[in-house]
Amino acid sequence: MIAFYELQLLLLVTSCLVFLLLERHASSRKRTAAAGAKDYPADRLENGGTVPGNALATLTRQYLVVYAIVMAADWLQGPYVYSLYREQYGMPERMVAFLFVTGFMSAGLTAPLVGVWADQHGRKQMCLVFCITYTFACFCINVRYLPVLLLGRLTAGVSTSILYSAFESWLVSSANSLAVPSSELSTIFGRATLVNGFVATGAGIASNQLVSLTNSFASPFIASGGLLLLAYLVIKASWTENYGGGGGTTVANTDPFQLKRMGQAWRIVRKDPILLVIGLTQTCFEGSMYLFVFVWVPSLQEASPSFPTVALPLGYIFSSLMVSMMLGSLLYSAITSYGPPPSLGSPNDSSLTLHAKLSSLVCAVSALALGLSTRSDSERVRFWAFCAFEACVGMYYPVQGMLKGTLISNEHRATLSALFRVPLNVFVVVSLMTGVSSARHAVLSASSLMLAFSALMTAFVVVVRLDEVAPPETNLRPA
Repeated sequence: MIAFYELQLLLLVTSCLVFLLLERHASSRKRTAAAGAKDYPADRLENGGTVPGNALATLTRQYLVVYAIVMAADWLQGPYVYSLYREQYGMPERMVAFLFVTGFMSAGLTAPLVGVWADQHGRKQMCLVFCITYTFACFCINVRYLPVLLLGRLTAGVSTSILYSAFESWLVSSANSLAVPSSELSTIFGRATLVNGFVATGAGIASNQLVSLTNSFASPFIASGGLLLLAYLVIKASWTENYGGGGGTTVANTDPFQLKRMGQAWRIVRKDPILLVIGLTQTCFEGSMYLFVFVWVPSLQEASPSFPTVALPLGYIFSSLMVSMMLGSLLYSAITSYGPPPSLGSPNDSSLTLHAKLSSLVCAVSALALGLSTRSDSERVRFWAFCAFEACVGMYYPVQGMLKGTLISNEHRATLSALFRVPLNVFVVVSLMTGVSSARHAVLSASSLMLAFSALMTAFVVVVRLDEVAPPETNLRPA
């Protein structure tokens, strides 16, 4: 089966290169069409003048360089978290699940505070804190002592909350300050996901080689810590600070937990069905994604006729999954590039409505992929189902990033993004606490059903409501 996985990785990489050429052609076609449309109005996240090309290029470079480093650090750990606890440290599977639950509980409890602090004290500042806390988590996982491992999971949970709220908020806020058109922001999100796929693929191969050289599942975590320290230096040197509404002032120090701001953010979500469904989608999709991180290794091992006699090449499998994610990102870029400019079509063809439809489609295909993986005992069928799910992940992040970046105001952007993570982590914790081996199929089946429900809600609430608004950016986006 090792040769099978190497062949599939080669096939996926070749497909990715073909799609990359098609995407470049689509982007060139879009730029040509936009240049030839004299009456093509600017499509901006916020009002403002024309953004200079060099400023946009600088912003793109600043974000993508940092994003590549921090995601490489994160992905280096991906293939061997489960194996380090289960095989090298010899922990029971329930204890491994407990360690995962600890991280998710930490992320869930701290998510609202992380978002509030990012808006109030600065997104750059929180990204620097991320580098420190995640480096500490990498140190802790190398200590084979349960209290230290638990401490590492706690800090890793805090770091995860920062990673998936502060970085995106920094980019959108910086884009707003430059009056970047939403079409350009969409391009940045697409490139970020593509870069994420490249570095994840490389990280999977690098982690496989590190484990082979050192005979230790802990070596990728040491390399990850080094990358995080590099990211700290790059952020410190190249990023400028930005805040949410009222951020950067000393008045907020009288309320360190920012309960008033969290209350305001919750009232905004509660009164807007579209934001509620976006939060539901984040809970269902990212919750399923985090559960997938825990179950993909034992699921393939369970279906493999040669395991445990022959160990699965987890690094190559992980790289295949990440290349699949890149294919999803390229598909997203092709769809948005070949789509007509929103101003030249009907309101139903607007960029925002297109992204809402893509969100529904991504959830539906993900539901089918996870459902198929539970219905088949074939190792190859499960592998390709998992690849399909990761392709959906590649589309999900730029789609969701555009929806949140357009519909959520800068004042509470990081707060709301982090607030959405609370039910997400509750969903993951409850799923893991139901059991591990005995409930693995039940957890994947539940994730499939939740994704199907999210697809329907997005179609019948978000898409329908956005179809009734023209143009959506001017009516839905808070001032």
